[in-house]
Amino acid sequence: MHTKNQTLNSKFQRIIFGICIFLIGISANAQCAMCRAALGGDSNTKKAEAVNDGIVYLMVIPYLLVIIIGYLIYKMYKSKKKKAV
Repeated sequence: MHTKNQTLNSKFQRIIFGICIFLIGISANAQCAMCRAALGGDSNTKKAEAVNDGIVYLMVIPYLLVIIIGYLIYKMYKSKKKKAV
């Protein structure tokens, strides 16, 4: 039922999605300007790492929620499309 073009398109979308997720992980090691100014200097290295880890942790939750909701919408769309055919 699937044509060769649809299969290639699906693989291409998966590759692009994987690259995007990888790039989000690379940039996840940043801090806001105020945190950086408050924790700047060599003496606060451990505190700075702890704050940075907390920021990353708080940032992951919204992304997970968006991914889960997107998957559920995709699943509902596929089931409706399957029932229509």
